[in-house]
Amino acid sequence: MKTRYTVALSMLAGVALGAAAIQGLHAQAGKKVYLLSQSEILDKAATEDWNKTVREALSKHGGTLVTADTIKVLVGPTPQRVGVTEFTSSEKAQAWLDSQERKDLASKRDKAIKFTSLILVEGH
Repeated sequence: MKTRYTVALSMLAGVALGAAAIQGLHAQAGKKVYLLSQSEILDKAATEDWNKTVREALSKHGGTLVTADTIKVLVGPTPQRVGVTEFTSSEKAQAWLDSQERKDLASKRDKAIKFTSLILVEGH
């Protein structure tokens, strides 16, 4: 009889540990990283072309670009343009920032916009 209790408790402990491990993995996988940018528009036509070009390049690196049409600032100065790019991990975000493709697009970007700030934010 004692053997049955020992086996049952061992199985229950194993299930509890497995559930805790899975919960931890899901919590890690659920974190996303957002690249927030504030910029000034230098050339409106070039900006539209830049947005199209950068969206294609970002998607290859696992990023999704979201641009804001309306900006409502609650505290502080209102930026001319705000961009939010979502990545599934900080490694992918950093890989994009360090990528040769992004560096190759710099001249096109610099004709369209001027970044005033870039911020990486990790969240759920």
